[in-house]
Parts: sequence; C-alpha cells; structure tokens
Amino acid sequence: MCLAIPMCIVSIDDFSALCEARGQQRRVSLLPLFGESLAPGDWVQVHLDRAVQRMTAEDAAAAWEVFDLILAALEPAGAPTPATATGRSH
Repeated sequence: MCLAIPMCIVSIDDFSALCEARGQQRRVSLLPLFGESLAPGDWVQVHLDRAVQRMTAEDAAAAWEVFDLILAALEPAGAPTPATATGRSH
C-alpha cells in the first residue's frame, strides 16, 4: 500500500516547492502537477518527494485525523503521537 502525505506549500522555486507538515519540511517536486496553478499556502499530497495531487485544507485535516487514529492504534497506551508531541495542526 502506498500513502501520500498531506503537506502545505511554504515556497515555490521553479518546479519544486518547500513543503511542511507537522513541523517537518521537505523539498518536493512539482513536475507531476505541471500546469496546475499552485501557490504558498496550497495543500498537496506528497508521495516519494513528489506532489501527486492538489487537495483542500479540509481534506488535508481529514487525512491527518485518519493518520492520527492509525498511529494511536500502533502506539503503546499513553505514548505521545506526533500530533500531541508537537501540538501542531499541520
């Protein structure tokens, strides 16, 4: 199974973007979305350091809710999840 992680675009430089999620930043290729009008503040799904789909902030939040549920189920009782450890929403 492949997962695409919701990330928010911080800045764009030609065909790549600096994206952020949960306090982590990555340089992401925008080539798979060539022709899309993207700007800082937009959300994208990232797979293998490539933005594969544009998404709304609401869809990104919903995806992170699901990821948090999965992580909580995998963590020992009482262990902090990434969301609770950083206190960040994205």
